[in-house]
Amino acid sequence: MPVFKSRPTGLRIIIVGVGKVGTTLVEQLSKEGHDVTIVDKDSRKVEDITGTFDVLGCVGNGASYLTQVEAGIKEADLIIAVTESDELNLLCCTIARQFSGCAAISRVRTPDYSREVGYLREKLGLAMIINPNLEAARQMARILYLPTALEVTSFGHGQAEIVKLKIPEDNILDSMNIAKLGTEISGNILICGVERGGDVFIPAGSFELKAGDIISVIATRKELIAFLKRIGFATNQVKNTMIIGGGRSTYYLASMLIKSGISVKVIEKNRERCEVLNDLLPQAVIINGDGTDTELLKSEGIEQASSFVPLTGIDEQNVMLALHAKKVSKAKLITKINRTSFSDIIGSLDLGSVIYPKYLTSEAIISYVRARKASAGSNVEAMYYLFDERAEALEFKVAEGSKVTGKPLKDLPLKDNLLVAHISRAGEAIIPRGDDIIRAGDTVIVVTLQSGFTDINDILV
Repeated sequence: MPVFKSRPTGLRIIIVGVGKVGTTLVEQLSKEGHDVTIVDKDSRKVEDITGTFDVLGCVGNGASYLTQVEAGIKEADLIIAVTESDELNLLCCTIARQFSGCAAISRVRTPDYSREVGYLREKLGLAMIINPNLEAARQMARILYLPTALEVTSFGHGQAEIVKLKIPEDNILDSMNIAKLGTEISGNILICGVERGGDVFIPAGSFELKAGDIISVIATRKELIAFLKRIGFATNQVKNTMIIGGGRSTYYLASMLIKSGISVKVIEKNRERCEVLNDLLPQAVIINGDGTDTELLKSEGIEQASSFVPLTGIDEQNVMLALHAKKVSKAKLITKINRTSFSDIIGSLDLGSVIYPKYLTSEAIISYVRARKASAGSNVEAMYYLFDERAEALEFKVAEGSKVTGKPLKDLPLKDNLLVAHISRAGEAIIPRGDDIIRAGDTVIVVTLQSGFTDINDILV
């Protein structure tokens, strides 16, 4: 039986299934000081993971009570089931809840189950049910509603958004420093991150923007739209989209776009799947054909499409399709990538907005874990990765007695490479300046190049 290591600040966590998402969770959670034990039927995977990270391993069926006991379920604080099977994940969590007091998180991807998330979570007593395909579709839809953005992340139930943009040549932002931007054109927005040449910066007032920079801007939706118009970016949603591949992500995305009045065309190779999609999405045009056939793409209107989303399930195909669409059309591109091992190469290609579903899944789970760390006093509401995990945006709920309250931000001893980017107070959105004060009850968004923050007080030196 694995014996949990003695680390008083960490949670005892069992992860069932060490595929892409499971491995990402192992890496992040072990790095943050949690006691992690993995469970998988594949002995080679268990051996590889335990040999790479400071975690314990157990070979077996994660839905077996005896296997869970061997993995230490009776001492665990949390079990996370992220195998390839929805049913196995739900069963793992149900058994764990029956025989221990630990919290449980299940990954579920099937649309039928996703429509019953609230019921399943309540009846099975789960802390969270996460659907990576649905989360990826939501991210893609937000981008297509604002196609000049590379990425759109929503905070505080939509009260604030972080939008990632690339500064084009001859744009008004080229050669403008942050201080001048704030006084002349920005309005109530804040640039909270800049990527240049592979490096990421939290910009100070003297930082000068350049064409080619990728910037993250935070504000309310209304303020963002006004800002984008002032700097010459289009703000209207796409009129239509062509999706290659008819999997779960396609179903979720197409459903959202159709509800927003966007025309959807899906090209799918499998005839039976086409028939299913035709029933599920009667307002979409479903084409049975090979989406990698350039002649078919041309005949179906790729050159006139206002957006193009390859969702084949094969990264290499998605990349090649996106590059082809870039060559023959002016469509807004979204490229879904499942593997992150070649992220540097992917980042050097012009693939439009790149979506990594496993990041979206791990963000939600890790923010929950951070909120539970040390059980009392922690107040992480949400956590999102920026710039491919090189920066984090964290949403905190400020409690009474917090050390960050009562003083102007300019007088707080903040850690380096950190920015208090947004304050929400009684429904009011505040882009903070040096004289602003954080109060108890505020929701605060912090952007940082550091990781592992679990409390708003962690932002102080």
